[in-house]
Amino acid sequence: MSKRATIKDVAEAAGVGVATVSRVLSGGSASAAARERVLAAAAQLDYRPSALGRNLRQRRTGGMGLLVPDLTDTFYGQLAEGVLACARSAGEPVVLGSTGGDPEQEADLIGMLIEQSVDRLIAVPSGDAETWTPAMRAGMTVIFADRLPAQASPDDTGPSAVGDLMALDGLPPAPPARPLDVPAVVADDRAGIRTAVRYLRGLGHRRIAFLGGPGHDGRADAFRAAVGEPVDEELIVFGTGSRDSAYAAASGLFQSRPDLSAVVAGGNVLGEAAVLAARELDLRVPKDVSLVMYDDVPWAELCSPPLTVIAQPGRDMGYRAAELVLRAGTRKARSVVLPTELIIRGSCGPRR
Repeated sequence: MSKRATIKDVAEAAGVGVATVSRVLSGGSASAAARERVLAAAAQLDYRPSALGRNLRQRRTGGMGLLVPDLTDTFYGQLAEGVLACARSAGEPVVLGSTGGDPEQEADLIGMLIEQSVDRLIAVPSGDAETWTPAMRAGMTVIFADRLPAQASPDDTGPSAVGDLMALDGLPPAPPARPLDVPAVVADDRAGIRTAVRYLRGLGHRRIAFLGGPGHDGRADAFRAAVGEPVDEELIVFGTGSRDSAYAAASGLFQSRPDLSAVVAGGNVLGEAAVLAARELDLRVPKDVSLVMYDDVPWAELCSPPLTVIAQPGRDMGYRAAELVLRAGTRKARSVVLPTELIIRGSCGPRR
């Protein structure tokens, strides 16, 4: 017997990524040329996502997925521990994946989880709402953790041929595109950032910078609101996610704006980068620059001086997200906002 074609086979035959195949077959946006190649390849290979069709008809549980941007990030490790602890108590298997903070890689993993009949998913999203449309249309129960995906612009939903192909395999027609209505478990970023900025202002700091990374748009907006008008946008700098990029962003910030006196780092990787960059540039913490880091991780207390942090409950966040996704079949899940705490240590001092 010949091997049944998979979504990856269709992607290879069409010369596109798994994410594109997933979007086309679920009625999402794609170029006309890509859509034509995908449909032709699917027809040629007789690709039929029957596992997905059975799940939609029978609502069979296929385990729980967990997607995070970086498994080496201490915060995401804490979040994963919480998810695994809750899943273990419920006897639920967990499929763990790392997206690398890359929306395309995230979309590929979503397609693979759909193919593997995983029907519950907890994710720290890297892509926008469009990336998550295939999961919604596949009937997957999704809970976001730590942050929400950005909303994409409305786009082409594709011709009726997509609906015809899905109907052949017993799948319901794709609904029109709409904003995501997905519960989330998040920390109170706005209160955490506001408390940190007020603390620094109380120490006399006026030129306070924000160092952010992927997914930190909400924290940056909270920072803008906390510092008030007029906002000096040159003091709000983003890295692309890697440690090298975070270090380059921190180093560039310190060198381009020697007048700044305090920095709020949007995550622990960025906080680490700020500490290293300050050391390389012979900037003394807190004598020359005060530093507050979002996330309390074990090494923060080991720094010299220990870092002042905005602590968020990573393990609790993961546990609560797993509880929501497990209960989703019995009642409509509601989003949860968890409190943050400013832990004052030695990395902040008065403006001299």
